[in-house]
Amino acid sequence: MDIQTQIKIKTNPYFYRYLRDNSSWYKALNRNPNSIKQMELEMKKAYKLNLTDKIDNVNQKIELLRSFMDILS
Repeated sequence: MDIQTQIKIKTNPYFYRYLRDNSSWYKALNRNPNSIKQMELEMKKAYKLNLTDKIDNVNQKIELLRSFMDILS
């Protein structure tokens, strides 16, 4: 694995955790360091870090606050 890939993994805790959970990526990254982009896509999907997931999370929080406000009023 090249140095740039190692630095990117060590500086991002999500990458590091995903790599520890899915150790098959060690082999893929050793063979092709450019596959980190594919790993990043899978990691975002697994940990729900995509934009749509974030919007859904905010939407759920707003709905929860609305329900609390309805109960209080």
